[in-house]
Amino acid sequence: MKATQALHNLGQSIWLDNITRDLLDSGTLARYINEFSVTGLTSNPTIFDHAIRNSTAYDAAIREKMRKGKSGEALFFELALEDITRAAALFGPVHEQTDGVDGWVSLEVSPLLAYDTASTLAAARDLHTRAGQANLFIKIPGTREGLPAIEEAIFSGVPINVTLLFSREQYLAAADAFLRGIERRIDAGLTPSVASVASLFVSRWDAAVMGKVPEPLTNQLGIAIAKRALKGYRELLASPRWQRAGDAGARPQRLLWASTGTKDPKASDVLYVKALAAPFTINTVPESTLKALADHGEIGAVLPADGGDCEQVLAAFAKSGIDVDTLAARLQEEGAKSFVSSWNDLMGVIAAKSAALKTAAAS
Repeated sequence: MKATQALHNLGQSIWLDNITRDLLDSGTLARYINEFSVTGLTSNPTIFDHAIRNSTAYDAAIREKMRKGKSGEALFFELALEDITRAAALFGPVHEQTDGVDGWVSLEVSPLLAYDTASTLAAARDLHTRAGQANLFIKIPGTREGLPAIEEAIFSGVPINVTLLFSREQYLAAADAFLRGIERRIDAGLTPSVASVASLFVSRWDAAVMGKVPEPLTNQLGIAIAKRALKGYRELLASPRWQRAGDAGARPQRLLWASTGTKDPKASDVLYVKALAAPFTINTVPESTLKALADHGEIGAVLPADGGDCEQVLAAFAKSGIDVDTLAARLQEEGAKSFVSSWNDLMGVIAAKSAALKTAAAS
């Protein structure tokens, strides 16, 4: 049995952290669903930047949209929505079979809005309405300014993938925003069954401390942070507050492991998949990691619900001078800046492609 199937049988969802028009046109995504137990998909500005930059598959669509007067951000979101809605259709059967628990795709609002609550909320509502897909998550960063937008989006009935979370505390703040939105729906007599996931980034922790800690601690920080977050997740699901919401018909906000591609060339290419096996969670993996997992991966021991040895490991990092709270805040800020940089690159690619296609058409 492939490790991908074993993880699925364990109760962990495998989502692909990639989307390109070539993946859709070639049938590769459909094959991953059928052969590798992939049950969802996420996207971000970096993914679309690489997809459009490195392929001619978007050229015809760009020409068509240019003829209609589209450019820049407006043109991009039309391209992205076309890809995302096609992917959503492929995952539609999974979404239906799991009664909405799985089979989701994700599209991110402009990262330029990460610190603008009102504009983030408006963009989330607009994208969700335009897509018209029941199994679409809109991604909103779990920044301080993003949290009110998450609450309002959930209250509005918009399914949300909370992104850029780096610690238990950031996760719990996002979960609190989700629950506030759900509780307001209950108080207003609305159905509380609005889906959400909370995406905790893992590998960036280890990249941030590479070479700054003793060798035995190499590639251990991200996993320890994940274990601590899982404990917080399980405690929240067992809490009276959650039980009241669940009794009213709410569904849990699932915890998702993000940034699980191995960045250390000396480490296993399935390090964060093997280490983070846990029922009722999601692991969203890059395409290379998915292929490696299916080819030679194996799953490890199931993560302990009580966090296992995470506090001892984190104490060792503290002893080595790593302040995880400060680092979590820095990683979130850097992550937001990185997405903005990718977004600006993406807009540059859209502009350059549009100009090149216009020149070619005129010649």
